[in-house]
Amino acid sequence: MVVLGGGVVGVASAWFLARRGCRVTLIERHEGAGLETSFANGGLVTPSMSDPWASPEIPRLILKWIGREDAPFLVRIRALPGLLPWGLKFLRECNHESWHRNTRIILRLSTYSHECLRELVRETGVDYESNPFGTLHLFRDSLSMEKTSRTAEMLEELGVRSQTLDPAGCTVLEPALRAQIDRIAGGIHYPDDEGGDAHLFSQRLAEICASNGVELRYGETVERIETEGGKFSAVRTGAGRVEADACVVALGGESPRHVGPLGIRLPIYPVKGYSLTFPVGGWNDAPVVPFADDGHKAGIVRIGDRIRVAGTAEFAGRDRTLSPKRIANLRNFFLSLFPDYPDRSAGDAWTGLRPMTPDGIPYLGPTPVEGLFLNTGHGHLGWTMACGSASIVAALVCGRDAGIDLTGMTLEGR
Repeated sequence: MVVLGGGVVGVASAWFLARRGCRVTLIERHEGAGLETSFANGGLVTPSMSDPWASPEIPRLILKWIGREDAPFLVRIRALPGLLPWGLKFLRECNHESWHRNTRIILRLSTYSHECLRELVRETGVDYESNPFGTLHLFRDSLSMEKTSRTAEMLEELGVRSQTLDPAGCTVLEPALRAQIDRIAGGIHYPDDEGGDAHLFSQRLAEICASNGVELRYGETVERIETEGGKFSAVRTGAGRVEADACVVALGGESPRHVGPLGIRLPIYPVKGYSLTFPVGGWNDAPVVPFADDGHKAGIVRIGDRIRVAGTAEFAGRDRTLSPKRIANLRNFFLSLFPDYPDRSAGDAWTGLRPMTPDGIPYLGPTPVEGLFLNTGHGHLGWTMACGSASIVAALVCGRDAGIDLTGMTLEGR
């Protein structure tokens, strides 16, 4: 069994396969695990954010934001030709019926995945600097809060606990927000979410995998997937040919390029996200509870002795350039919330490409090529969905029941 990709999804896949008794080889082009999209992402395991980006109101907002460097969603004009096929599929999902359906599917996977993560932690003891205080969704105006409250009510019907808070309640939950009380219309607290370092999780779980017999082949680039008679046969890398009985493709935004020659078309677009990570240092009033600001479409999470600010969605093709203006937006957002932060020039900047599908749902399971399986397209919820997706795919590879309704998650019918 070979797993392609050493991000949080790929490493989790290797673990769950090894746990089922498979002999696993993991191939990753970087010199370690979790060094791309998993490296400095938003740091939230958050079933409460299961509503997809493709919503009825988003087309109007994207048009409004085109060309604005301070926009939460930014479409670069130069990216439009390559974005067109994906964008048309995305727009077809921007209706109430699709939004409700997709939210339910994503929530089903996200909730199951969080359960799998907790089970993995109990079994392995892996430490990833978990922040167990849920997430607080902040709102700057009553209209935004009213709209999101309706989503919260739907999620609550599906088993997601939440508590609506007035401005005073938000500051009781997170005292670091006291200076913002006049600018907050209210909040919704989801106590069952958590924060944590996806990069640290990936690295430490990879070490556990290695101690359980998984072969980690770092610094090795996948060149092509080989088939024979309609069946998977091997992976050709820069170091040679790797034969195996089956293959799991967990290559994120690179997945379409590798399965396309096999006749498998995956509508996955690399959406750029940004983050800044600040040291807590001697800052005594640092926030503890992770929160997401609805107006800025950005989140802040405490991870050990660091604070990560993450957000924005930039449609710019495969451009990995760090935009100073986009980073400045995150810095200004953070400092406007916490003007008492002692070092205004601090913060490690990062950008990564989220592998987004038009409906926000990843592709899991078998393909028309026998022995070739998908675990890709998790978008901004990769850390949230990683363990559940890996458990599902490992079960399917071994010919077992996945233990969850897979409607809407597989290649078939999409």
